Amino acid sequence: MTESIEQQIERVLQHVRPALALDGGGIELVKYDRDTGAVHVKMQGACVGCPMSQITLKMGVEAALQDAIPEIKEVIPV
Repeated sequence: MTESIEQQIERVLQHVRPALALDGGGIELVKYDRDTGAVHVKMQGACVGCPMSQITLKMGVEAALQDAIPEIKEVIPV
């Protein structure tokens, strides 16, 4: 049985979460939009309102997801 895109996203996020947790933050998958390739996530803890969270989201989370899952086009915070 192959993993769904959502399961693949969750697997990648599991690898990212420890780094976010070191700074008191976290991330939650809200939804994946198959039509646009967008992953919608909710930042948690210290990541909420942190000026660096946008860089972490794009350079860290988005890059990791795109490397692992070619269908991912962007990551959008909600």
